[in-house]
Amino acid sequence: MKEEKTPSQSLYFIDDALNDDSDVKKQSVQKSEKSKDTTDFDYKTFLKTVPNRPGSYRMYDKNETVIYVGKAKDLKKRLSQYFLKGVDSIKTRALVSHIAHIEFTVTFSETEALILENNLIKKYQPRYNILLRDDKSYPYILLTKDKHPGLFYHRGAKRIVGDYFGPFPDSSAVKESLRLLQKIFPIRQCADTVYAHRSRPCLMAQLGKCLAPCVPMGEKGEENYAKQVELVKLFLRGQNQELLNNLTVLMQSFSKNLQFEEAAKCRDQLLALRRVQEAQSVSSDIKSDIDVIGHAVQDGLACVHVLFIRKGRILGTRSYYPKLPREGSLDELMMSFLSQFYLSENRSAMFPQEIVIDAAVNEIGVLQNAINQVSGREVKFLINVRAERAKYLTLAKANAKASLTSKIASSLTAQDRINSLEKILNIKDIHRMECFDISHTQGELTVASCVVFDREGPDTSRYRRFNIEGITPGDDFAAMHQVLTRRFKDPDHSEIPDLVFIDGGLGQLKQAEEVLTESFLHAKSSLPKIVAVAKGEGRKEGLETLIMGFTHERYHLDLSDPALQLILHIRDESHRFAITGHRGRRSKARRTSALEGIEGVGTKRRQALLQHLGGRQEVMRAGVDELVKVPGISKALAQKIYDALHAID
Repeated sequence: MKEEKTPSQSLYFIDDALNDDSDVKKQSVQKSEKSKDTTDFDYKTFLKTVPNRPGSYRMYDKNETVIYVGKAKDLKKRLSQYFLKGVDSIKTRALVSHIAHIEFTVTFSETEALILENNLIKKYQPRYNILLRDDKSYPYILLTKDKHPGLFYHRGAKRIVGDYFGPFPDSSAVKESLRLLQKIFPIRQCADTVYAHRSRPCLMAQLGKCLAPCVPMGEKGEENYAKQVELVKLFLRGQNQELLNNLTVLMQSFSKNLQFEEAAKCRDQLLALRRVQEAQSVSSDIKSDIDVIGHAVQDGLACVHVLFIRKGRILGTRSYYPKLPREGSLDELMMSFLSQFYLSENRSAMFPQEIVIDAAVNEIGVLQNAINQVSGREVKFLINVRAERAKYLTLAKANAKASLTSKIASSLTAQDRINSLEKILNIKDIHRMECFDISHTQGELTVASCVVFDREGPDTSRYRRFNIEGITPGDDFAAMHQVLTRRFKDPDHSEIPDLVFIDGGLGQLKQAEEVLTESFLHAKSSLPKIVAVAKGEGRKEGLETLIMGFTHERYHLDLSDPALQLILHIRDESHRFAITGHRGRRSKARRTSALEGIEGVGTKRRQALLQHLGGRQEVMRAGVDELVKVPGISKALAQKIYDALHAID
């Protein structure tokens, strides 16, 4: 009897395909000695090893970098097409010219090949694939499982124990829902730290928007709070009719027991819920959950706009800007976007019943099967739609075009600012700019920032912070000297900017001149231009003075000047980044025990000191004689602890 392959076996196979050390069958052609120095590839020998089976394949260049990931219903036929003579596509010819070797993984079906392809694209981010860059996690509403559960906005890893409702398409939908819930269900939304330390009800309780579980409630109060928690769960699960029924029963129960005040509260909740349902209903014949997707392509850029429609109302919208390679077709753009978007783990709880798209996609049936397999339910793709769906599709396409136009305009604005800056400073071809700033509180825990801008704007992946040590507290000149020394320690082995901005006046500028002159004295790289951005009178924006390095030539620009707008953007970003780093370092220092860092005092001895003496304040007050009485503390160590604590204090 032929053994059937279960879905779990298939998924196990796919997960293993992502592991380079797995036992999944892979075929590859080793590079010859010749291929070490060239991209020539013996495709004829390779194609003889490829089976006529569905699967996914990876193409590598001579540096062992994955440059393309694809999938096929028939691997042999698909891979053979890349090496046909007279291929018209410029992209395909460029791709083939860089192939050093190919690896492939056989799967049970084309659907599984698509899922595997999507996972591999996420893993390797190949340069010749269309990439969807959307790293934001979706927001949720969190109902904690504490003694008195609270309702919170949550984004990120689900480390907190509780019930997560969502995900929602954007943060505004979550915040609006929380405001609505606070009006109807008096459950706390305050932070746990506030809840744990209150001694009397807060303003929300006085306004009737919280039952004040932070203070003793009594047995009836506890029961009422638990009932409200159950009701809010019904609301968040969409069980509105059951919620209304439960509230009606509860109101009648209070009324029979002559608890008219509680019955009135239930009545008010019922009225509020019915008003909400009326506000959420729209004149539409769409009752199912649908996503409507429109796209626009212009000047080598692409935008895909998604409308999230749930129960006849637009719950949220979002624009995405997939990276579009040259010669990329519309079919490839839509297929890449749809597969990466809907086969993402982030969307596992957000699958609609229908997905309306504005262009036909060749392999839409394969994608639909893959989504159905991942989601565990049927999801339909619709193309030629009418009536309400057609109106929504027109709206999605209009939004995509408007978003793309805005993005292109933003890019042109950035270009205008760069051009203006180059003209004023008489510099050509600026590609990288860096700005340095110092932040501290009365000299404590000084942090320096280095932010990087290119011709498109901020390059946040290259931002850096430096913890400044070993200087006189509050000496900004010494701090600037140290950060620049560390940044330009080895100019020949790091990316060198064309322009360096210093947030400060002539004193900071002289530090930069001294450091960079010494660093680039024997370097092969050329010395970057240096500009100090000195604050104006009263630190008012628009009155800044630009001081050129070495010549000390000064510029006073008007706030309407695109060059000054760019400089202020860079300066403000470096200031923000430095302050954020300083605050984080200061917060960490204040959370750290004063006993940490004392040599010879580990975790066990810290615990012994705190337990034996009764807390941190008592340890700080204790003399050497009291410290010696703690088990494990010698007289010499007690003296060391005393000296360290009082030096810190």
